[in-house]
Amino acid sequence: MLVTLLSILAAAAALVLWLIAVYNGLIRLRNMKDEGWSGIDVQLKRRSDLIPNLLESVKGYMGHERSVLEQVTSLRAQSMSASTVGAKIAAESALTRSLGALFAVAENYPDLKANQNFIDLQNQLAQLENEIQMARRYYNGTVRNLNVGIETFPNSIVARMFNFAKAEFFEIENEADRAVPKVDFSTARK
Repeated sequence: MLVTLLSILAAAAALVLWLIAVYNGLIRLRNMKDEGWSGIDVQLKRRSDLIPNLLESVKGYMGHERSVLEQVTSLRAQSMSASTVGAKIAAESALTRSLGALFAVAENYPDLKANQNFIDLQNQLAQLENEIQMARRYYNGTVRNLNVGIETFPNSIVARMFNFAKAEFFEIENEADRAVPKVDFSTARK
């Protein structure tokens, strides 16, 4: 009788210890995901702070391109006001495309392309884009780990008990942005 009671208590204690270990592991993964998002958020804020300076340096040259400038300004505001990860990802993707359009239009203004302030801002933005890309990689890795932890049996039981939800990846939304650019050197040899 005593042996049976001790066996039941040992099994219950093992179950409780396992539950605690899985729960703490999921909390650790969620905190790492949150830390990863924080890193992205910092880089996006830095980029957002750089955009007004970039627009100011471009305004004098691009008087006829007001719609491009207004679009960048509007999308920056949307990005800054986004409250969920999904909304932030959508706004940032649109802002990135809009900044690409701004630089494409800037190609038509040789004086602007030669302006040292514009060149410096463009270089800072390129550096920030690289840092955002590295932060996005880290974040997506932590999201992957969290999602695997949540979906793997028997962790999935604990995850459901404590309402752990899968996290959203920070992915490129526009299929054209995912495409590998085609490089053709055949015309350069002529």
